[in-house]
Amino acid sequence: MPDIVIHGVASAGYAGLAWHFWSTRWRRKAPSPRGLKPWERAAILAPFAIHGWLLYFDVFAAPQLRFGFAQALSVMLWLGVALYWFESLFYSLEGMEPLVLPLAALAVPLPLLFPGLASTALHSGALEFKLHLALAMIAYSLFVIAILHATLMALAERQLHRKGASLITNLPPLLTLERLLFRVIGAAFVFLTLTLVTGMAFSETLFGRAVRFDHKTVFAVLSWLAFGGLLAGRWLYGWRGRTALRWTLTGFVLLVLAYVGSRFVLEVILGRG
Repeated sequence: MPDIVIHGVASAGYAGLAWHFWSTRWRRKAPSPRGLKPWERAAILAPFAIHGWLLYFDVFAAPQLRFGFAQALSVMLWLGVALYWFESLFYSLEGMEPLVLPLAALAVPLPLLFPGLASTALHSGALEFKLHLALAMIAYSLFVIAILHATLMALAERQLHRKGASLITNLPPLLTLERLLFRVIGAAFVFLTLTLVTGMAFSETLFGRAVRFDHKTVFAVLSWLAFGGLLAGRWLYGWRGRTALRWTLTGFVLLVLAYVGSRFVLEVILGRG
C-alpha cells in the first residue's frame, strides 16, 4: 500500500474521531457522557497505532535520520495522543478530544509533505543523541497536553461567567483542570530540565565543543525560565487562573520557537537543512 494512502488513513481516522467527539461533547445540547466509552477508547488506538508505525519506519528505522520540524510535530502529537489516552483512564477530560485529535490529524502527513534532509552527522546514531532527542520529545508532548489543559481552563472559566447555553457540556470542574494543569507542567518541566542537562553534558562528546548559545538554546532556556517561574509563582504566591494561562502560553511559544520554529524557517523558508 502506498505511503500516501497509509498516511491518509491515519489522518482520516483522527479527523473522523475529532468530528465524533465535537458532535457528542461540544455541539449537542444534552449532557454528554462522562468519560470515554469502551468503543471510543479502542477507536482512538486504531489511527494511533498506524501513526506510530509510520513514525517508526519514516523516522527511527530509516537508514539515515530525518528529523526536521515536520517529524518533530508528528512525534509530539503522537505522544500527545498517548498521554491524553493514558490520562483519561484516571480523569474525565471531556472536551479535550476535539482539541488534540484534529492536531494529530494534521501532523500525520507532515513528514510525507516535508521530508527534510537526511542527517549525515556521525552523532545522529549515538545513544546519547537518541536519549537527548527522546527526552526533548517527551517534554514537548507534555507541554502540548498542558496547553490543551489551559485551553479547557479558559473555556471552563468563560462558561462560569456566562448564563444560558454553553458550547461544551460536562466540562471537568475548573479546580480539577487547574490541578491537572500544574501536574502536567511539573512533569514537563522535569523532562525539559533533563533535556537541557543532557544537551549540555553530551555537547562535548557529540559535537566536540562546549554547548553553544545559539537561538535554539536561548529559546529553550527562556522557556525553562518561564515554566520555572510559573511553578515558583504557584508554590509561593498561589498563582492561578489567567496568570497561569499567560505564563503557560508564553513558555510554550518560546519552546516551540526553540526547535520547531527554527527548523521550519530553515527548511521551508530558507530551503536549508
